[in-house]
Amino acid sequence: MISKNLTAASTKPIILGILKQGNSYGYLIIKKIKEMSGGKMEWSDGMLYPVLHRLEKDKLIRSEWIMSGDSRPRKYYEITELGKEALTLEKEQWVQVNAVLDKIWDVKPST
Repeated sequence: MISKNLTAASTKPIILGILKQGNSYGYLIIKKIKEMSGGKMEWSDGMLYPVLHRLEKDKLIRSEWIMSGDSRPRKYYEITELGKEALTLEKEQWVQVNAVLDKIWDVKPST
């Protein structure tokens, strides 16, 4: 399992990235994260929804209640243009952090 701190730090780019692929609702976002991580990241409702609400408040995503057949209405989330811009910045930062980690981990100990 991935640590809670690393999971928390990655919530914004992960959610924005999933929504860039298409609109989704909470349970499906949780399911996609679990699938894409090979089960190493498990999010709960209590972890996801506060982040979704914050992203919506920041205008990075928007939501809409949609009825689907005979099932109860679901709140679907969609990334906004501002959210796409934020995702680009998040990606650049994660690439930079990853590059630093790669350099640190590839350093051979001096003899």
